[in-house]
Amino acid sequence: MQRPEIVQQVIAWYDAHARDLPWRAVDATPWGVLVSEFMLQQTPVARVLEPWRQWMSRWPTPAALAGAEPGEAVRAWGRLGYPRRALRLHAAAQAIVSDHGGEVPSDPEALRALPGVGEYTAAAIASFAFGQRHAVLDTNVRRVLARLELGEAGPANSLTRAERERAQRWLPDDPATAARWAVAAMELGVQLCTATAPDCAACPVARHCRWLAAGRPAGTAPRRVQPYAGTDRQARGALLAVLRETDAAVARTRLLSAWRTDPEQAARALESLLADGLIRQPEPDEYAL
Repeated sequence: MQRPEIVQQVIAWYDAHARDLPWRAVDATPWGVLVSEFMLQQTPVARVLEPWRQWMSRWPTPAALAGAEPGEAVRAWGRLGYPRRALRLHAAAQAIVSDHGGEVPSDPEALRALPGVGEYTAAAIASFAFGQRHAVLDTNVRRVLARLELGEAGPANSLTRAERERAQRWLPDDPATAARWAVAAMELGVQLCTATAPDCAACPVARHCRWLAAGRPAGTAPRRVQPYAGTDRQARGALLAVLRETDAAVARTRLLSAWRTDPEQAARALESLLADGLIRQPEPDEYAL
């Protein structure tokens, strides 16, 4: 397989068709990239755009966020979901200030030491913010490589050592080109090489794709996504929404009334929010962010 040729074709396609995202702008800071990666975890781009802009306007540097109360980060997180990410982002900002002089570190190991930063996020920040040579393996890139090289509909549920090694073989030697390939392959997976409705006719490397050549064989059934309606997550979100709307503490009875579907579930949600550190209890029967 002619990897260098495919890489250049995907990059050329990206240069012509990439979405205009603020954290990809030439003046985007490493902090802006880091914030975007936290927000984009399990959340579509369309839902992240405005919260990211508001966040960067309010807290344009790690120091600005580190100086705020954690509850303010949770409040500003709004309805992005999985609000513990807001606490981890706040903790990461504090670590950047205390351990790195207020500057987002470029070293992947230093990045991985930050709260809320795992293998993928560290590689993404190092690549997208600092132009380094790293395999950035999100679901989209994994799917693109599985189809191009293996002829399979998609990757395994869990990231394997073989996948990591395969992704390394696809990386160009030049760091800047490798960073461009990382974001271009991801964009290809988002726009064209999608999981359920791939647009192979528009793909710039369709003639190289072993999956297409094999007749687009079906893969394993995707994992079922847990419904949101009626879950503890929804109950927690309803309680948090009440606290986001006020700077004052809220009485327990008023807070629990935000989730009338199941009183026991509401109480369980309240206790879990407290245990996770997402809310605090200034008085025995009052709660606040």
